[in-house]
Amino acid sequence: MHTPSLRRLVAVHCLIIGLALSPAQPAFAQLEPDTALDPVVVVATRTPSDIRTLGSAVDLETPEDLLRRQLATLADALGILPGAPSFANGAAGSADSVFMRGANSDQTLFLVDGIRMNDDNTDYAVFLGGARLGASDSVEVARGPQSILYGSGAAGGVVLVEAQKGAGDPSAEACVNAGSFGTFGGGLDTQGTRGPWAWSFTASGSHTDNERANNRFDSADVVVRLDRALTSAASAGATLRGFHGRFGDPGDQYTNDAYAHETEDNWLGTAFVDLRPAPGLSFHAIAGGQDRRFVSFDQLPGVFTSTTVVQDRRGVLDAQGTYSGLEAQRISVGAYAESQTTRDNGFGSIDRRQGLLSGFAEDEWSPVSSVHVTGGLRYDDFDTFGHAFTGRATAAWISGDRSVKLRASYGTGFNAPSFLELYGVATGYRGNPGLRPEKSRGGDVGLDLYLPGNRGTVSLSAFRNDFTDLISYDFNSYPGTTANVGKARTSGVEVESKLSLSKGLELRLAYTYLDARDLTGSVRLLRRPRNSLSADLWRDCGSGFSAGAGVGVVSGRQDVDALTYATVNDPDYAVARVYAQWKATPRLGLKARVENLLDRSYQPVNGYPALGRGIYGEFDWRL
Repeated sequence: MHTPSLRRLVAVHCLIIGLALSPAQPAFAQLEPDTALDPVVVVATRTPSDIRTLGSAVDLETPEDLLRRQLATLADALGILPGAPSFANGAAGSADSVFMRGANSDQTLFLVDGIRMNDDNTDYAVFLGGARLGASDSVEVARGPQSILYGSGAAGGVVLVEAQKGAGDPSAEACVNAGSFGTFGGGLDTQGTRGPWAWSFTASGSHTDNERANNRFDSADVVVRLDRALTSAASAGATLRGFHGRFGDPGDQYTNDAYAHETEDNWLGTAFVDLRPAPGLSFHAIAGGQDRRFVSFDQLPGVFTSTTVVQDRRGVLDAQGTYSGLEAQRISVGAYAESQTTRDNGFGSIDRRQGLLSGFAEDEWSPVSSVHVTGGLRYDDFDTFGHAFTGRATAAWISGDRSVKLRASYGTGFNAPSFLELYGVATGYRGNPGLRPEKSRGGDVGLDLYLPGNRGTVSLSAFRNDFTDLISYDFNSYPGTTANVGKARTSGVEVESKLSLSKGLELRLAYTYLDARDLTGSVRLLRRPRNSLSADLWRDCGSGFSAGAGVGVVSGRQDVDALTYATVNDPDYAVARVYAQWKATPRLGLKARVENLLDRSYQPVNGYPALGRGIYGEFDWRL
């Protein structure tokens, strides 16, 4: 039986969904049109594509979207999108995990400036929870299996974070900020073009004490992109992104460890080239690398001291050729090579290297102007466990006036076993070198409405994903080991609206209903909320002043009790925020925001309380 609070949440959900669909009424058609262009995204096809022609469920957050809503981290950006709930193990700087469409937390792939940032050996959780986005960063999300383009780790979906090319006259801006919980920080960003050169650069640092003892978080971030036009048909560039974080980790509220802390240094760099040797023919190639060092330290004075060091290094070569010289077709062929090493002196004592060679082909075809289809195949060959084949097909039909789109997609994905699962050795545990990759297959159908005069979109998607050969740990025998025995199914509905209600007034809504089940044990998957909703209303008030308010709602989820280790139903919660900005002069800007406006007490992960009400301010100075 629903509790009264849950009934109210469901009623609020229904009301907001009704409001999201209401723009179909004629009143919106009377608004004056603007000249906004349809968004172009890369993540769905690895080629720049008009979002109205795609058969995939995708989202785009531009740098302008993120800055005006004062969303500083990648976790903040994902929080306003459907189908991508994420939950942090505590306050600012703590590890954060995303469960895209109910997939496991390690089945979402994060691409950063064109190369993968995570896999089954390299964790993304600290970066997601602590790293700050650059001023030029955009975020693209493709939901559902995407392994045909990106290989292992994309069984649930893909998140692409990319520093955009600098544009316009050179400009620079400095900022300082401070607020609740002993928070302070600052940053500098600059971007622009000069002759054949273009650049964007962001550097920032921050500190917060958070609310609990031994819970301070210090971070430093840098994001650089440099481009140069070589000829009219060739260009080259490079990116560098670095994150340093130090987090005091007291553990759950029952542990309150006074000495534990973690540090992470994560650097990613690329060099890339784009060539257009003939009409309709283009090449894009990236050489990149990643160096990540994670250190976890804990002690009980006079009793024990423990230090775990994880070192991940990755080298990548990625090349793609695209030919669009055929009528109504665009064909892409690519090759990928990667070398990775992981050393971990913790559980499993890992010191391993892995090589990977991959190839893929994709065809984008539009047999008539209103129909767009894609199909592709990929082959991945690992020198550890073996190989994997994946494929994907999508279709989209758009009406003649480009106001209605029907879409569908179906694809397969896989997740490679980790070094720990394959080769780990510890007291009472042995890895299983015979493991197969985890597999997924899933699809969705959707409807997108594009309102007259570029006044926004309303989208509805229904999805289902089936996961097999999931890797499970078995400690019932001695020594314990791993095996491909798990099965799971996730299904649900996503509703999303991005609306211009009137000039200068914008509303965003995202709602997801999710049913996620472990078919092996016939139980619900943990930390997958049955209902999740976010809403954000932003207003340009004129005279350089703008303001907004947002709310996030989570209900119907299970977790493991941090004290008893029993499976429990976690309390539902709703959290509100408000924010404002004033351009006092052409050079001086002021920002303010209040997080957890109503000072709610809640735990995104059982036993790990979130921060109470926090008030923050920022001064921006255009140099």
